[in-house]
Amino acid sequence: MSETPQPSAGRYREWPRTTARIALGAFIAFAGVSHLTWSRQSFLAQVPTWLPIPADTVVVASGIVEIALGLALLSGWRRSTVGWIVAIFFLLVFPGNISQFITHTDAFGLDSDVARGIRLLFQPLLVVWALFASGAWRTWRAGRESSSNRAGLSR
Repeated sequence: MSETPQPSAGRYREWPRTTARIALGAFIAFAGVSHLTWSRQSFLAQVPTWLPIPADTVVVASGIVEIALGLALLSGWRRSTVGWIVAIFFLLVFPGNISQFITHTDAFGLDSDVARGIRLLFQPLLVVWALFASGAWRTWRAGRESSSNRAGLSR
């Protein structure tokens, strides 16, 4: 009598990460499309005035980048690398959120300093979400442990 193969336990532990990656990918792709369409004015309001690039160029370029990153997350292609790129992207757009707070600019229904300040607090969570959902942080840690184990063996 042959045994029925059992699914690995690791596969079941991956569903939260996979779900988080798909949700983040859809969220980013949706935001990218909104940069180019219905929310363009709100995104224009977030571009810091000190940037030496036209605001519309920044909005269009960031929208295209968001669509590409969202699709990459959805596809699962090079998950860890894409996760790091998404995390860096979230850090790069953070000055726009700070600018919106400092200049008291209303956009996306953020019409008070409290609302804009709360939004600032969520940006680090987006970075963590990208690193968790893509497995980037786990891959980086595993690589560090592996290299330190190899270093210990070579002594």
